[in-house]
Amino acid sequence: MLSELYIENIAVIEKSNISFSKGLNVLTGETGAGKSIVIDSIGAVLGFRTSRELVRTGADKAVVSALFTNIGKRAEKALENIGVSYDSELLIQREITLSGKNNCRINGSVATVSMLRDLGRHLINIHGQHESYELMSPDLHIRYIDTLGAHKDLLERYKEAFEHLRSIESQLKKRRNDEQERERRIDILRFQIDELSSSDISVGEYDSLMSERTTLMNLEKIRDGISKALYKLGSDSADFASAITLADEASSDLSTAARYNQSAESLSERLSDLTYELRDIYAECEDIISELDADPQRLDYVENRIDLLNNLFKKYGSSEEELIEYMENAEKELEALLNYEEHFEKLSAEYNVALDNAKALAKELSEKRKTVSDKFCKAVSEEMSFLDMPKATLAVEITPCELYDNGAETIEFLVSTNVGEPPKPVAKIASGGELSRMMLAIKTVLSKADPTDTLIFDEVDSGVSGSAAERIGIKLKEASKDSQVLCVTHLPQIAAQADNHYKITKRSDSSRTFTSVDILDEQGRIEELARIMGGVDVSDTARDYAKDLLKKFR
Repeated sequence: MLSELYIENIAVIEKSNISFSKGLNVLTGETGAGKSIVIDSIGAVLGFRTSRELVRTGADKAVVSALFTNIGKRAEKALENIGVSYDSELLIQREITLSGKNNCRINGSVATVSMLRDLGRHLINIHGQHESYELMSPDLHIRYIDTLGAHKDLLERYKEAFEHLRSIESQLKKRRNDEQERERRIDILRFQIDELSSSDISVGEYDSLMSERTTLMNLEKIRDGISKALYKLGSDSADFASAITLADEASSDLSTAARYNQSAESLSERLSDLTYELRDIYAECEDIISELDADPQRLDYVENRIDLLNNLFKKYGSSEEELIEYMENAEKELEALLNYEEHFEKLSAEYNVALDNAKALAKELSEKRKTVSDKFCKAVSEEMSFLDMPKATLAVEITPCELYDNGAETIEFLVSTNVGEPPKPVAKIASGGELSRMMLAIKTVLSKADPTDTLIFDEVDSGVSGSAAERIGIKLKEASKDSQVLCVTHLPQIAAQADNHYKITKRSDSSRTFTSVDILDEQGRIEELARIMGGVDVSDTARDYAKDLLKKFR
């Protein structure tokens, strides 16, 4: 349930901290005092769409915090899904800046507005005046039946089946309409496959070619360098001793010295090993010289090959591996296009299976809805009768239609408000007060099947008075036994039945307007009920009636 609500810089509310309790919580106040602002603030912290216009004039930002305790299992599951820990309290915060930026937190963890919205629907259900007018939109009626019915899993399975059907249908349509495009694509794929296949691509070739090009472009420098190295390593002349000869002679000299000094022996051995290494280097240099390709056409081939690969890289990928992968995928696509008829027949068979599956689920869903509709009509009609609409009866008109995302039928509520009158669409015969009571009746029925921790009714008493108002209060009181109920009202018959009564007061100084929210004690409730009944000048008669009204609903 909602335990505390903190509001800062929301419209005319500078700062207000409101503590709510179990049972029926009623908010009253003069028109324009800010009752709707409290509801809007709750909506904001639940992730409803807001505007920076909500920020109090002169403030940089607005803040709303809501503390919840004893939340239900569905809310706990929603917290688990978004990775937020929960012990015994849940704190949701939303900060709205003038720039329109939202800073949200759930139990201290950074959150998004959509996360608040997904969590909020498991915590609070707000019923405002605008929602009554949903009854005038037949497209929305089906969701009430689905909410009451225990067929959520079936509906989800149908929606998945229908989406699968639509996907296959889209593919079939595309294939029927794209014959010319198919032929064009076949030509393109054949060209690409031929271009890649004839190029005989091998992994690592490009790097190898780049290395070979460097060699071919610098043959003379390579020959010159290696020739000089060979001369210095192994060519002896009258005035020049090679490195190999000198190393060999030095090793012999050290070997002679080793007869008299043992330390020279290891040095002789090291020079001997070095001599063998120098001879190996000499031989490898000769091999390099002999392998150098002096064919000028080879460089042209390498250059052309590099250009070819660079051109392929631009078209199909940045490496030999990507070129090969592209070719393999193109071959698979070409095969599919060439086997078009076979694939089309296979897809058509899949479509027929998907259609049969969707129809079967839609039929099962229709049967569920028919059963639920009968129970729904009976239950809502009973509730409307209690709400001072004894002659009113609700009917559900189910009209079969082609498969769509909600099934194979449309649903519209029909109502008859007088005996002998055939049921007609709600929009044609229901008044504002009747709409409010019908919606309260529907909410009452739905809340039993799909309970929410907290229910909020914003001016559900619109257009009613007298005994109807008293009965609405009784129904709200009844609902508060299973859920916490918050209600904004203008009627004393409802306010008198509250477990907790809050008064919203607006005051002004020379430059600003302020709104405060205060819980009323016994005397405060008497005065507020008398004000609602008597207007500005509260009479003793009004106070006496207020006392009697409070006693009546103890």
